[in-house]
Amino acid sequence: MTEQASAPEPPATPATVAHVIGQDHPTAGVAEDENTSTATAAAEPAPAPTPAPAAPVEPPSIPTPAPPPAAPSTGPDPASFGRVDPDGTVHVRTRAGERVVGQIPDTTPEEAMAFYTRRYESLAVGVDLLAKRIESGAVAPDEAAHQIKKERKAIAEASAVGDLDGLLERLDSLAPQLEEHRQARRAEKAQQQAEVRRTKEQYVAQAEKLAAGNDWRHGVNRFRDLLEQWKALPRIDKATDDELWHRFSSARSTYTRRRKAQFAEQASKRDSAASTKRAIISEAQKLATSTDWGPTSGEFRDLMQRWKAAGPAPREIDDKLWQEFRGLQDTFFAARTAAQNEQDQEFVANQQAKEALLAEYEPRIKPHEDLAAARSTFRELLDKWSEIGKVPRDAMRPLDGRIRALESSLKKVEDDQWKRTNPEAKARAEDTASKLRDQISSYEEKAAKAEARGDAKAAAEARKAADTYRSWLSSAEAAASDFSG
Repeated sequence: MTEQASAPEPPATPATVAHVIGQDHPTAGVAEDENTSTATAAAEPAPAPTPAPAAPVEPPSIPTPAPPPAAPSTGPDPASFGRVDPDGTVHVRTRAGERVVGQIPDTTPEEAMAFYTRRYESLAVGVDLLAKRIESGAVAPDEAAHQIKKERKAIAEASAVGDLDGLLERLDSLAPQLEEHRQARRAEKAQQQAEVRRTKEQYVAQAEKLAAGNDWRHGVNRFRDLLEQWKALPRIDKATDDELWHRFSSARSTYTRRRKAQFAEQASKRDSAASTKRAIISEAQKLATSTDWGPTSGEFRDLMQRWKAAGPAPREIDDKLWQEFRGLQDTFFAARTAAQNEQDQEFVANQQAKEALLAEYEPRIKPHEDLAAARSTFRELLDKWSEIGKVPRDAMRPLDGRIRALESSLKKVEDDQWKRTNPEAKARAEDTASKLRDQISSYEEKAAKAEARGDAKAAAEARKAADTYRSWLSSAEAAASDFSG
């Protein structure tokens, strides 16, 4: 596209010039004064070229432009990559050949060239800024690749004069660094994914352990916490994430199902326990006013065992049922205690009579001195004892203990006497003594024979054995003599 001028007009500002000559340039509409931001100019995309107007207007004389911003890097003079025709047409040279970038008539070649080299410098600033962002890692690799693509398109279509091929090479040189960033990000993402996977596997293991256990009270809250923590984690690859979630969700469903079944079973057991306890209360109501103290006490003990075996009823009624049953128990046992206390007062005289009887007979029962007399005296004591009758409950055990002590002393003496007069035991003791005597005679005979043949050692051993048997014979003869007493 070329830009032409006709009749002179009043002087125009740089913005007006840009409007006239740069409608097909990426920087059209931007004032080319010294305050214009080069980065902004570099970031603006290049619009598609438009046809020249049918009746071109001659632009006014262009004032001397402000000095361009410094190029981001040293290198060949941008103007060396272009030329200006006498009619103000500006060309740029690239490896692909030479092409026209625009026309500014009625101005010096230097001014026309400067206008288009400033556009190149804006492009160079944009490339430099993008390179620094990539080097610092401030931009994601995919976003950087997108920006590089945009910059390449802008440079390929730019109406600018300068080392455009050099800018493209600079963009190409960023590819290895961009790939390094991609690999680093992939490695970091892989590590993060591995950590997330390990964490999710731990959550799954905990969930499966909970699902197999019976922690019905705290398990629900633990599952809720695990679910919230799971939601806070990022997703990993779809196959693994779906598989782990399926295990976690299945464990949660299994726990919920088992918990509901457990509670349903417990509710059924509690209802059954409530029915059992109501039946026990009905039986207790019939026993509460009984005065048959002994049998009724046993029946209440049986009712208590059945109550414990029934298990808990629903919480809202269990305490109420217990209070009712306990009240019936208290009614019966309070009445029994009152009756027994009244009886105890009546039995005090019997207690005193039995204590006096023991005081009289205990000194007279001496089985070690005369077993037959002691046995006769004890029978006399028992006859009088049974005639007296019941004693207070607190006195029963001490009095019975004294009677049993007398009976035990008689039995011990009887047992000792039987041992001394037992014919079988006496015969065994005498037989043992006889065998020991035979052994002693045998060893004495061996000793005499050894001495006769001059074997002093054998004779000494035989006599030593005979002495050992003599010591045993003494014990055996003493045992046998006890039976003759």
